[in-house]
Amino acid sequence: MRKLVRYLKDYKLESVLGPLFKMLEASFELFVPLVMAQIIDVGIKNQDASYILKMGGLLVLLGIVGLACSLTAQYFAAKASVGFSTALRNDLFAHINHLSYSEQDKIGTATLITRMTSDVNQVQSGLNLALRLLLRSPFIVFGAMIMAFTVNVKAAMVFVVAIPALSVVVFGIMGVSMPLYKKVQRQLDQVTLATRENLTGARVIRAFNRQEDEIRRFEESNGLLVRFQIFVGKISALMNPITYVIINLAIVAVVWISGKQVDTGIITQGETVALVNYMSQILVELIKLANLIVSISKALACANRISTVFEVKSSITDPGEAGIAAGRTKDNEEQKVCFRQVDFAYTGAKEDSLSCIDFTAGKGQTIGIIGGTGSGKSSLVNLIPRFYDVRQGKVLIDGRDVREYSLQELRYKVGVVPQKAVLFKGTLRENMQWGKKDATDEEIYRALDMAQAREFVDSKEKGLELFIEQGGKNLSGGQRQRLTIARALVKQPEILIMDDSASALDFATDASLRRAIREGTKGMTVFLVSQRATTIRNADQILVLDDGHMVGKGNHQELFEHCEVYREICLSQLSKEEVQ
Repeated sequence: MRKLVRYLKDYKLESVLGPLFKMLEASFELFVPLVMAQIIDVGIKNQDASYILKMGGLLVLLGIVGLACSLTAQYFAAKASVGFSTALRNDLFAHINHLSYSEQDKIGTATLITRMTSDVNQVQSGLNLALRLLLRSPFIVFGAMIMAFTVNVKAAMVFVVAIPALSVVVFGIMGVSMPLYKKVQRQLDQVTLATRENLTGARVIRAFNRQEDEIRRFEESNGLLVRFQIFVGKISALMNPITYVIINLAIVAVVWISGKQVDTGIITQGETVALVNYMSQILVELIKLANLIVSISKALACANRISTVFEVKSSITDPGEAGIAAGRTKDNEEQKVCFRQVDFAYTGAKEDSLSCIDFTAGKGQTIGIIGGTGSGKSSLVNLIPRFYDVRQGKVLIDGRDVREYSLQELRYKVGVVPQKAVLFKGTLRENMQWGKKDATDEEIYRALDMAQAREFVDSKEKGLELFIEQGGKNLSGGQRQRLTIARALVKQPEILIMDDSASALDFATDASLRRAIREGTKGMTVFLVSQRATTIRNADQILVLDDGHMVGKGNHQELFEHCEVYREICLSQLSKEEVQ
């Protein structure tokens, strides 16, 4: 939590004024029992109605001033806590976006979503309560004890015994419950994971008729969360009855001692009532403090979980502007992309996913990459825009190591069409301008023509104002793929990577797409990843991968004659006439 306190730096004044006004409210509240004592000892005893009304008016005034202080404190506390959580959430989101694929894979999407939503909300709530009550409650507890000493020292000794006993109970339960709340939040991650998988995979679940199995899985995960919450709730619930018992025993002791002193005339009846009221105030405030501690315990547990995300540093380091300058001064016009004895392994993997990858792609060439499932095709192309870093060897663009480029400059050079077609909620124009913010309608339509998407866009009769739902749910799989290809083409990158991005297209559309890209991307180095031999057979250079190793490199005819893996792929997909 200490690491997150810096987000309050812009709200220092509010963080001081909130507790200050709450203590002012508490100060006025501490005078109420003394006023009541005067009403009993003077007004009621002497049957003086005017005095009773005057002191009653004073009580109303104290109430109004206290309410004004309370509302002011609430305003400042809310402003500080909401501002704190806004800044925290913004930084957390930015930090997550700067993590490499390796860190995001390791932490997990469900965990990151929980940190961004539930955990930040818990911290915001805990901070709000802390600013309002963390100083107020102890102030009233010890203030009431001091005021009790001004009334009667002997009776006030009961407070000296009761308050430490109550503190032991409150802080003891807090010490036990805090680790348990961390366990509850970890289990919440699992519930979030199950929920996310069910929502994103709803079609698959229904296709395999696994609804009942998934419901059972969710109930088990949710049931475990409920059991954790009930267990920690039972421990926290002990606080109220134990504090009530201690307080009521203390009230009995105060009445007993004060009653004897009233009989002897040492103190008055009004002062006895004031002592009982002070003890009641302590009871109320300690209950508030107990609930506050539960909330703060949750907030601290969540804050620690958020801090662990901030502590994760991206394995992809950005050299910054120095990298941009260096990259621009050493362009190599002949060799656009070079892999030099590249080995790559995912975090935690026991074996390399790619081994000894070595090839050169010239400017304007089309490079086809083919291989079986899990052969490392996507892993290879993900090294070019530096989504992952190599374990050994080098990836060069324009003769310079990609690690020496700034990420901004590097990814400006590269356009990526991922395996999974992802579109964002908004208009078609807004989605197309992801590649180039100032792209004109003419540039967008040119990219749509190349991606074979113009026809279906025109059929929608809304042009570039066509509204796309979240994830492109209102489009077919093939339409989404063509739009993602168009989005990459809009920016006119120097290097275009198409990672099996036409798998949902029919063969005729796929052929038209390849022909349009070949004709419309002169000077652009294109990487085509596919499991279709027809997609890559006309590439200038074809790389054949098998279990992370490059087992073939050359054109279609050379590989068909000399590479057994490539020949098997072709014969399984093409007729003998098509092979030739």
